[in-house]
Amino acid sequence: MESEKPPEPSQDSASLLKRLAGPSSTKAGLAHDQTAINRIIAEASKGSKFYENEKRKDKELSERIAKILKQRDEALQGVDIRPIERNIDHLLKELESQRDLSQIVVHVDMDAFYCSVELLDDPSLQGKPFAVGGGVLSTASYEARKFGVRSGMATFVAKKLCPDLILLTSNFERYSEMSDKVMDIFERYDPTMLSSRIITKYCEEHMIDADTCVQEIRDTVFRETSLTVSAGIAPNKICSDKNKPNGQYHLPFDCTSIKAFMHDLSIRKVPGVGRVNERLLEALGIKTCGDIFKHRATLQLMDKQFGLVFLLRTHLGIASNIVQPIQREERKSIGAERTFHALSNKTQILRKLEEVAGELGDDMVREGWTGKTVTLKYKLDTFQVFTRAKSFDRWVSSNKEDLFAIGKELLLLELPLTLRLIGLRVTKLKDLHAPEPAGGIKRFFEPSNSSPRKRPRLSSNAEYCNDEEDDAGEDHESMPGFYEEEENAEGRGFDAPDDEEQTHISHDVKPPHHEQRTRPPARPSDPPFSATTSKPMSARQGDRVRHQDCPICRKLLETDNKGLNAHIDFCLSRNVIMEAQAEAQSTTMKPKDFVLSCPSSAVRKRKRKR
Repeated sequence: MESEKPPEPSQDSASLLKRLAGPSSTKAGLAHDQTAINRIIAEASKGSKFYENEKRKDKELSERIAKILKQRDEALQGVDIRPIERNIDHLLKELESQRDLSQIVVHVDMDAFYCSVELLDDPSLQGKPFAVGGGVLSTASYEARKFGVRSGMATFVAKKLCPDLILLTSNFERYSEMSDKVMDIFERYDPTMLSSRIITKYCEEHMIDADTCVQEIRDTVFRETSLTVSAGIAPNKICSDKNKPNGQYHLPFDCTSIKAFMHDLSIRKVPGVGRVNERLLEALGIKTCGDIFKHRATLQLMDKQFGLVFLLRTHLGIASNIVQPIQREERKSIGAERTFHALSNKTQILRKLEEVAGELGDDMVREGWTGKTVTLKYKLDTFQVFTRAKSFDRWVSSNKEDLFAIGKELLLLELPLTLRLIGLRVTKLKDLHAPEPAGGIKRFFEPSNSSPRKRPRLSSNAEYCNDEEDDAGEDHESMPGFYEEEENAEGRGFDAPDDEEQTHISHDVKPPHHEQRTRPPARPSDPPFSATTSKPMSARQGDRVRHQDCPICRKLLETDNKGLNAHIDFCLSRNVIMEAQAEAQSTTMKPKDFVLSCPSSAVRKRKRKR
């Protein structure tokens, strides 16, 4: 096979231009060919620290692609790929046999929500390009998107693209008010939002089909709020933005139509494929979902880098159609962070940290959470992101002073630095609203709740893995590394003015993947320190790590006594967990269930307010 030429890590490369365009370059309403727009964004960005950081990342990714292509060529050298393709074809048949066409999933999405609300209060904006935000845009009208303006973009770059752009200050109180009104309408059709069988009952009572029901929902929203909403009707959420804005699309419920829909769909349109993985796949020649089949043998040989099963499911148009409210027990962390103008003054940085600690503490009290690990997150003025963490044997207090003290201890080890973001996150959570478990040793053998988003294994004779790290790799709903990439993409934009400070409250559902990040430039006095640690150095020096045998699975571990005990607990309970998961997965929904789904962020926002 002829070797492909590795991409050149040039600062003027097409990959860098595309990277500078940001993660929201696939938004509805944007031009299909954004080459000229990307050039303007790159010219406006040159000379900034953001530009230099993106250039560094682009070069690193180019070098990574060169290594992957070399591995690909070595793996394919002298290999007859026909038996590999036959095995994959058998796997495709197995996946096809698992296709579920019994559920109708309706995914609704408000159209340019913030801008639409602003139009209600100022009709003179109709037909004009405008956007909401300050230093960084929150959203842009469809008229502005025609010029390439989109969310997450710096305002001065947006002005370069659209000199007549009208900028509006965010009015979150008003947005929240209108959000409540829209959600109230949705709940008439689905009282719990995202739960099953509710809309089925509504359709049966009114003797209407899914298309009529969805049209009625959209008409009701517009009649009562003057806001428009788009919807996708399918066996899963693969066509939610097909007819945006103010439209709905029904994907026929047969395999041929679904695969035809997926064949020419850009790989970037698939949930679970981010910007980095998009470029990795394009390097292999995979630009659309239809290209996956052509390169299936290569993907098999490089399964660890690309996730074969996820991509095969994508090719077939098979995704999880388990749509239900997020359960409290699924939450993995709670946190708060704040973006601000670059600061290097120690007192000012600590003041920001104290404010974040207060916000986090209030949320922990209001929502009833505590935890055993506190993670400090900070972003340098060069846009590089780092984390430091400390774990405790006790439950962390929600008291502002205690959270601030923990964060301060982690931060002082790193100073002096120039920062533009700081955040705190609590993990290893305990639900303070949950009933206390029954006493005695029996509680250690009670089945755990299995995650409804967990995909069953494809092969029943695969060896069960008792490591949490390996277990996380079972997820067939995204490509490897997708969640690290999405986290690194947060907080994009340029230096925001002091009056455009942004605060974010985060509630993670997915377990955090292992982060691999470089350390800030070392100072002469810096002791050796890992870029990602669970404890600061002072705490880690007391750990006594050694080789120990697990008496249950006989696996040789390199850990301390606490880690060994945690591993033994997991081994003792794994059989019960497997039984509980099997029992949960055996429960199927009634045929032709209708499920109303909306973006999870909107649901969490509403729950936090209440």
